[in-house]
Amino acid sequence: MNAFIKQNGQKWLGRLAKNPKRFFISSMIFLSVSFIGSLIQGIFFPSQKTFTIKPPVLYSNSGISQNMASAQNTEMEKIVNELKLLKEKRDRNALQKEDSLRIEFLFNQYQQFKKSR
Repeated sequence: MNAFIKQNGQKWLGRLAKNPKRFFISSMIFLSVSFIGSLIQGIFFPSQKTFTIKPPVLYSNSGISQNMASAQNTEMEKIVNELKLLKEKRDRNALQKEDSLRIEFLFNQYQQFKKSR
């Protein structure tokens, strides 16, 4: 099998070396047909998959980034206020097991918001 592939490969390389113009023309035709085919596929049969990667916002003055920042700020304020209430509850020695789980969850949410900034 290896010898067969080697022999055919040498034969094709010999043909290409003898007729470079023909190889170039045939490869350009193949590439053009492939390009036109992909254009037709993209226009008439678009992919159902959406672009999910969100690029980072750098030096943007758009309202979208400001809205996201303000939404994050309000979420962080809610988390901080709830943590303050739970701290007051701790000072009164009225914490329960569910409260400690809630504190852990809120702290993790707060850390995630800080990292996303």
